[in-house]
Formats: sequence, structure tokens, C-alpha cells
Amino acid sequence: MTDTAEVVARPLEDTGPEPEPPRRGRRWWWGVPAVLVPTVLFGLHALVYGQWEVDDAGITFAYARSVATGAGPVLQAGLPPVEGWSNPAWLGLLVVGHWLGLFDHGAWFGVPDYVAYPKFLALLCVAGVFAAFHAAASAVSRRPVVVTVVAGAIASAIPSFVIWCVSGLENSLLALAVAWIGALLVRASARDRLSSVFPAVACGLLAALAGLTRPEGLIYGAAFPLVALVLVRRGGVLRSLAAAALSGVVFLIPVALYLRWRWATFHELLPTTAVAKSQGLPTVAGFGKVTELVSYAGWLGVLVGAVLVGASLMRATPVRTAVVALLVPLGLGVVAFGVLVPDWMEQYRFATPVWALGALVVTLAGAEVLGGLRVRGRLTVALVAVVAAVFSGVGWAGSAQTFRAAPTAPMCLIVVNTGWEFNGYADILGLQRATFFAPEIGGGALAGRSLLVDGAGLAEPTIAKLWPTKDWAGVRDYVLDDVKPTFFRAHGEFRTQMAFDDDPRFQADYVLIGPSPNGGGNWVRRELVPDEATMARLRAWAVQAEAADAAQRATPRASCGDRIVQGETSAA
Repeated sequence: MTDTAEVVARPLEDTGPEPEPPRRGRRWWWGVPAVLVPTVLFGLHALVYGQWEVDDAGITFAYARSVATGAGPVLQAGLPPVEGWSNPAWLGLLVVGHWLGLFDHGAWFGVPDYVAYPKFLALLCVAGVFAAFHAAASAVSRRPVVVTVVAGAIASAIPSFVIWCVSGLENSLLALAVAWIGALLVRASARDRLSSVFPAVACGLLAALAGLTRPEGLIYGAAFPLVALVLVRRGGVLRSLAAAALSGVVFLIPVALYLRWRWATFHELLPTTAVAKSQGLPTVAGFGKVTELVSYAGWLGVLVGAVLVGASLMRATPVRTAVVALLVPLGLGVVAFGVLVPDWMEQYRFATPVWALGALVVTLAGAEVLGGLRVRGRLTVALVAVVAAVFSGVGWAGSAQTFRAAPTAPMCLIVVNTGWEFNGYADILGLQRATFFAPEIGGGALAGRSLLVDGAGLAEPTIAKLWPTKDWAGVRDYVLDDVKPTFFRAHGEFRTQMAFDDDPRFQADYVLIGPSPNGGGNWVRRELVPDEATMARLRAWAVQAEAADAAQRATPRASCGDRIVQGETSAA
């Protein structure tokens, strides 16, 4: 064999037993530095984004506070129970952190624990992802340390992977569950144990964890059954079917228990978040989004990776089976990304499992192909891979810089302009308990005293049901005739599509306190402002609040104090 072409041309006729990987001493300790190196690289990349967390994470933080303090599954104490989260497993970790005094209590060595604890959990989960890489590679590759370090380094270089793992959301936990599904599939297939009880049960439980971490994670319940049937040995069909059924049952039990609790608590089959986002059936246009991932990863890099994977599939080695086993959950991840309604947030936050499994399968295949080439072939493939990596790296560096300069919806910005600012207005009016309609609610729920009405519908069932049909007139009727909130905030596209300003009821009932950034405004009910002197005080506070808003916007990666206390304000 002299070059890559010979590898690609190797036929598939050999259907007999695959040769065992060469026996190696059980040097398990090499897995420690193999996992540590990419984990450190991930941590260094995460530092680029500072203490930023996305406002949607604040919604889960607020629910965690309510559950941990005994208020129940509510956004704020005093509101009715609403399933305004889509990540119950991640929510559970935050609740445990609160009970242990690690979350929502203060600071860790000068870093607020609402930043430190979720990011520390993310780092542990990502280390677990890289441990899964090593577990998979050690089962089939002669170079498990190299595969782990390289695959981990690739994942740690992808801004999309790092950004959303440290966003305060559940992405790292989902990546952990999916990566270990892949690792167990590889190890079971390498040992011809896909019809055994342990991998079936373990993959079923991990798929349930994925499904209770993100709604689309439910798709990974099909990973083990598909691999067990695709890689079934002759004469083992019945045993494979039994293992697939066992995995499915194990997967369904915890999911069904959660669904039963959901119905008993909220009398709904779906979380409010899913209703508001109006997730529909798959469309061709939806799957067209997959090409965006290819562009983000780099066309040359994806092409090189595809060639390496294809070449590894042409070789009758244990790696071929491992690659097939990994391609199944990877394919399911791509399908999930294509099915989901496009997200308004940047950097493809629903692609996290794709990046993790993609990095592993390409690296595993590449190591196998390079090992079968002579020096000239290795140099050629290595040179092409380096060129592809440079092109991808340049694109990733630009994405990282752009996001660092203007990260998506910083939670602390919403704490300032939705929580603290409106606490001040309530103070001036002498209101201990008001209601507040707003499009962003995470930071507001954590810091605000007023009971929030979620204009996006994520934590408001009535509005959630109006979002799928874009029934803005229905939203206006509900808000203006039934809710009649004390305060009102709208800006950007939300303001123009809702068109509250043009409604005669709104014009009659509300008075503008002052403008806000992004073409927005803040309003209060007219009947609550007794005189011009009070309005002058409100507008004076608005000027101070605008300055605080500008200061927070100038430092979008900064935190907002050691602890976010509900109702805290500095209004006179």
C-alpha cells in the first residue's frame, strides 16, 4: 500500500470476522493526561467569553431557585406552576447545587456562583465527553491517547461547542450523554456484545438522560436499537432484537415517569416552551440548515473528514465497525438539528452533539487510515489535513471574536434593564407587588420584584398557544383585556410584530416612561401615576437606568454582582 487511493480502493468483500486490535498492556493511566489536555484547551477557550451567560439560562436559574426554596415549579413565587423549562435534568443539577450551597448563594473566590457553578458543571461534563472519546478509542485504536487528544482539541476549538457548553444552559450535559452512548456502542460492537444486557441498559438510560436534558435528545433512544440491528451477526437476529427491545424499554421508563409527572402537575402533554416555539413536522427547508453546519465547520475540513471516514469503512478492521457505530448517533444528531425550528440565537446552539461525535469519528477514522499508509501517503494526508484545519481555524477564530464582542442576550443585561430598572419604578410608585409584561424574562425573574408575564410565551401558557399561528391580535387582547400588566416593555422586532403601540386600548391605558435601546420603550399604567411630579421621578430614574444599561452593554461578558437578589434596587 503506497497512498490514500489504495486505502479507498480496498474492497468490501471480506465479510468474515474482523481482526482483533493488537493486544496492549492495560495502561489505563494514560487516559488521564489524554482527557486532561483537551479539557484544559476547552477551559482556555471558554475564558474568551468571560462570565457571560445567556438570558435563557436565567429562566432555568429562576426555576431552580423556586424549586430549591420550596416555592414549587414556578418562575417566581406567586405565579402559577408552568413548565417554562425544557431541560429537567440540568434543572435538577442546579437545584442540587442550591441545596448544597454551591449555587445562588454568593461567590467562589470572587466569581459569582451563578457563573462559577454552571460553568464548573460544564467543565466536568466536557471532561466526561473526552473520557468517552478515550473509552471508545481504547477499544479499537492502537493510538487511543492520540485520538483522544486530537478529537478533544478539535471540539475545544469549535466556538459553537464551547460557547453553548458554558452558556449556563444544558448543552454540556447533553454532549456528555450522547458521547457516552457513542463510546458504549463502540466498545460493545468491538467485543461483539451488542446483544448483551449491559450495553442495552446503559445506552437506554443515557438516551433517557439525553431526552430529559433536551427535548430533541429523545431521538437518541433509537441509537442502540439501530446499531444492534445494523451490526447484527449472522444467527444473532433474535438476540439483537431482544437487546434492542430491552434498551427501548429502559429508555421509555424514566421518560414515561416524567411525562406522568408533567400531566399530573401541569395537565399538559408538552412543556410550554415547546408550544411557544411551535415545533412542527420536518421540512426540506429545515434540513437545509445542515449545510450551514458544513459551512461553519469548513467545507474543506468536512470533505477531508468525509474521505477519511469513507476510507476507514473500506478496511476490514475493528475501526470500521466503530465508525459505523458512531455514525448512527451522529446521524441522529444531524436529523435532530434539521428537525428543530431555527433558533434566533447565534452559533448553532442545537449542534453541540454533532460537533462532539463528528470530531471523534473523523479523528478515529483518520488515525486508522494514516496507520495503514507508508511515509509518503501519511505526509500527503497530513498536509491536506493541516491545510483544512487552517481554513477551518481561521473561520472559527472569526466566529469567536465576533461573539466575544457581542455575545447573545447576556443574562446580566436583562438583570439590569428588566429586573433592577423596573424595581426602581415600583419603588417610586410604592408598589410591593406589580405585574410586568416583557420579551426577556431570565434576568428579570431572578432580580425583579414584579410578577412577570412572558411575552415570548416560554413561561406563559396562554401566550404560548398564540405564538404558533402568530396571532398577535390575540396576544394584544389577552394582555390588554385580561392581564392588564402594571409595566410594559417592548423593543426591536418584538415591538413591531406585536404592535401594541397602535392599539387604542394601549394608548389609553399606558404612558411612556422613556425610550430604551434597540428601538424600544418602557411604559406604566396611567392610573398608577398620580401627578406630574411622580412622572418626573420615574423619568429621572429612567435616565439613571439608561446609564446602567449602557454600562452593562459596554461590558457584555461581565457579571452583575456576587449574588442576584430578587427585589434588589437602588431607587430613591
